[in-house]
Amino acid sequence: MYIADLHIHSRYSRATSRDCTPEHLDLWARRKGIHIVGTGDFTHPAWREELEEKLEPAEDGFYVLKDEYRIREERIPHEVIPRFVVTGEISSIYKKNGKVRKVHSLILLPGLEDAEKISARLEQIGNIHSDGRPILGLDCHDLLEIILELCPKAVYVPAHIWTPHFSLFGAFSGFDTVEECFEDLTPYIHAMETGLSSDPPMNWRVSALDRFQLISNSDAHSPAKLGREATLFDIPMEYEAMAEAIQTGKGLGGTIEFFPEEGKYHMDGHRKCNLCLTPSETLKYNGKCPVCGRKITIGVSHRVEELADREEGYIRENAKRFESLVPLPEVIGASIGTSAASKKAVREYHRILAELGPEFEILRNLPLEDIRRVSGDRVAEGIGRLRDGRVERIPGFDGEYGVIRLFSAEELNNTEGQMNFFDLLGTAGKNGESSGREEGKSRRDAGTVPMMKIPAEENETLKAPAEEICKDTGIPAAPVLNPEQEYAVRCNAPHIAVIAGPGTGKTKTLVSRLRFLMEYRKVRPSDITAVTFTNQAAAEMRERIERETGKKLAARSMQIGTFHAICLNFLKEQGEQPILMTDEEQRRLAEETIVESGISISAKKFLESVSRSKSGLPAGLGEEKIPDALWQQAYGIYEEKKRYGNLWDFDDLLLRTADRIESGNVSDGWEKRFRYLLVDEFQDINQAQFRLVKLWSRAGRELFVIGDPDQSIYGFRGADAACFDKLSEEYSDLQFVELKENYRSSPQILNAAWAVISQDGEQNRRPLCANCPDNVPVRLVHAGSPMGEAVFIAKEINRLVGGIGMLEAHQAAWDMGDRKTRGFDEIAVLCRTHHQAELVEKCLKQESIPYIVAGREDFLTDSAVQDSLCFFRYLEDSGDLPSVRLCAERLWNLEWNDMTAEAVRTVGEKFRPLYRKKKPQKFMEQWMDEMGLSDSPAMQKLLQMTVFYKAMPEFMTALDLGVESDLKRCGTKKYTSGAVTIMTLHGSKGLEFPVVLIYGADQGSIPLENEKHPSDPEEERRLFYVGITRAKEELLLTTSGEISEFLVRLPDGLVQEENAVKKRKEENWHQMSLFEM
Repeated sequence: MYIADLHIHSRYSRATSRDCTPEHLDLWARRKGIHIVGTGDFTHPAWREELEEKLEPAEDGFYVLKDEYRIREERIPHEVIPRFVVTGEISSIYKKNGKVRKVHSLILLPGLEDAEKISARLEQIGNIHSDGRPILGLDCHDLLEIILELCPKAVYVPAHIWTPHFSLFGAFSGFDTVEECFEDLTPYIHAMETGLSSDPPMNWRVSALDRFQLISNSDAHSPAKLGREATLFDIPMEYEAMAEAIQTGKGLGGTIEFFPEEGKYHMDGHRKCNLCLTPSETLKYNGKCPVCGRKITIGVSHRVEELADREEGYIRENAKRFESLVPLPEVIGASIGTSAASKKAVREYHRILAELGPEFEILRNLPLEDIRRVSGDRVAEGIGRLRDGRVERIPGFDGEYGVIRLFSAEELNNTEGQMNFFDLLGTAGKNGESSGREEGKSRRDAGTVPMMKIPAEENETLKAPAEEICKDTGIPAAPVLNPEQEYAVRCNAPHIAVIAGPGTGKTKTLVSRLRFLMEYRKVRPSDITAVTFTNQAAAEMRERIERETGKKLAARSMQIGTFHAICLNFLKEQGEQPILMTDEEQRRLAEETIVESGISISAKKFLESVSRSKSGLPAGLGEEKIPDALWQQAYGIYEEKKRYGNLWDFDDLLLRTADRIESGNVSDGWEKRFRYLLVDEFQDINQAQFRLVKLWSRAGRELFVIGDPDQSIYGFRGADAACFDKLSEEYSDLQFVELKENYRSSPQILNAAWAVISQDGEQNRRPLCANCPDNVPVRLVHAGSPMGEAVFIAKEINRLVGGIGMLEAHQAAWDMGDRKTRGFDEIAVLCRTHHQAELVEKCLKQESIPYIVAGREDFLTDSAVQDSLCFFRYLEDSGDLPSVRLCAERLWNLEWNDMTAEAVRTVGEKFRPLYRKKKPQKFMEQWMDEMGLSDSPAMQKLLQMTVFYKAMPEFMTALDLGVESDLKRCGTKKYTSGAVTIMTLHGSKGLEFPVVLIYGADQGSIPLENEKHPSDPEEERRLFYVGITRAKEELLLTTSGEISEFLVRLPDGLVQEENAVKKRKEENWHQMSLFEM
């Protein structure tokens, strides 16, 4: 019979010993008498490399430590040389069926080659470098599918299935059934790992588990903890036999168990309140701690009780045998009155091993007389009682290990101390009754820390449950439209302007207006144009109309898109063939113009000035001191070069559309599409767009605009917060409607937003009316540095999701109390600049937090990216010769001639079918590989963008026409829906999140102060207002310097201030105490 411990960790996992190396694992497996030990952490590249160096193949699917690495010590009688099998644990944190799920999975593999393949796939999904147990935003169903696809011989076992925080049936974030987790792949799950806080009899009570084999492992984070639990096998020494035993039970000999009461999550309770409760007592207190009022930590026993359909004591048919043991060092330490880690106990442990053999042989098989002869009466008596099950069990709870006693206090009177297996931990007293622990007594003292038991008669005075708050994070129950919204929808005025503050149902009103036009006024969808600010908003509006009306054709017939997208389609319908320039093409053209015109200016500044001029703004050339006549000459040269090459820039789409309409150079019937014109985010249109609105609406029947002057944040692009006033001047019959009922944010958030946006002496502005329940206060956290802010944000997200590691989860459960555990996709981090976003991204990656970055980032200007995009435009349009010439010169270093043209054409013929048929990610990977661009960081980021698109033309259109929030990049090569969003304040407009963290609420950052580009303080105020009002339930601001002037004027008590440095010190102290345990 072989003993196996298959679930362990390397030193590359969090909170593990530095001795978790192949050498020390081999050493302790020999000391323990373990025949098969898991490698653990197969996904970690550095650990795999170490395993490949130090292990060599043994029997089929097993490895052995190379002799030169084996640690030599005095030989233990009957010592076995352990085999290693490739194993690893993966943490999945994701949202399923409306709930955040956190599940750990144990994977067994037949070899390191399979580990390499699976790791390569998982690296595309998440960060496998920071932690030996990688944290992935991957559904367990999908993880199982990947494992089976890449390695059919792999064994997938849900790990420690009852642990409250990270398991299949966990009380906080698990499932109620196996089928809910694994769906159609449930038949491929054959075994369950019991975990330290449950034993087979507890699992037998759940009939749904009858079809699964039960295995046990230590989940060791240090070599000395090997064998706390283990599995017995009666098999040939080979991987396939072991896999068959786990999956069918053939050759599975049973398990060696912890006493479940020893597990630190066996019973319910609150460790900080010294309170241990039975499941019935927890129900009696309605799940609230009678001491502090917080939510009680539910233990394994309680969770088993919830899912059990059999009485306690039921024995499963054909059940495998099991043994409950405690480690030998604990027996020795208790017998001699010291801790198990004392020098005296350690010396005695090694002496006994040298005399008698491996630990498991001593605990399980050796005659007691042989043990008594070497170790004395007390140790032999203790082992005898252990084998017979004659122990006193004091259960663990809420992260506090339990205690197993073999001797009563009376029996120990003649020894130096009490029999206590976990005196290092300082755990619960007998039967949960208070023993009057002294104030400040060290947790390292021998003996036990009492559990506090509340007498029934004191319950009413101590019980102080918090008020139950609304858990609904959506719009509260209300009529479909409020009176103001309904008026805006039904109004028949030819020109309507709706002022819609944040969260007042702007999109709902706009979509309802579209439905009203089609369904009640019978307007043809093809006569309607809806202009949105982003491509994402256009797609969502179209999808919403399809969903609410059930008419796909109607939504497709309607013209919905951004100004630029609508103009591009319009120009193509008029026979134009616009070739949009890439950034690199614009830069080169600008440089040529600068040389020819003789002006002194950078290409970047030149292009900014061109765009400003086209948007109706001054060119902004004061610092360059360029005379207006010289500027106009340079501008003319630039435009002529564009005309010569039939090249267009972004602004030309708007200007040339307007020019065609004004000149009458349009085909008949063009105006039909604009009979009913609706414009979203009206506050952010510039002069060119305002001109188009007037031209389109004059040709139509009705104009409906909606927006909010308080959210006008694109003044640098020509937008004007006074645009509604200008529209009123243009249309004397303009009908105004104002929406003031906010259905998004808590009163605390709205009060902070109002304090920021309101001005002294202003009479016209009215605050929004909150329709959501009270929530937590707005928090302002002071950090020591910008990097300190980013680190704090990463740690805070870890806490908000309930912890992504065991220690963090335990601390988070206390910190969060009754507050809702968040999913990653419920959280957004907003920054003023892209540089700030890079710091946040770095820290989130370090914490293994899945994320996406939204925005037009600097890497898009990288030469490799620009050259590749030029070639892709050639693949899209073989007539785009400027792009392909630029690509040939820069990417392949070729001068343009007939031979080069033929070579490029050949490459184009190869890639064009792939461009049209392959998924963007696969196409990009092949392109990068064949062009030698795989090592380019910028190209890797471009690759991470492709995961959001179904086809390359769609991706290229997004790059050409998309605004900040349209462009997204996944933190890995594969997108999972459960990810934190990192974006700029500008990019956040139009979005909402349950939790928003705003980085850098400093003077100089918000408002942004830059000598070269002075900002408009009032626009910066509006931008901050936009950021604050993205939050639905929780808002957190960070700062590391002088706080923003916009926060200084906030009334006292509106914001809860904290110190990040102090908070981190407290957390570090607490985590260290847990680790020491």
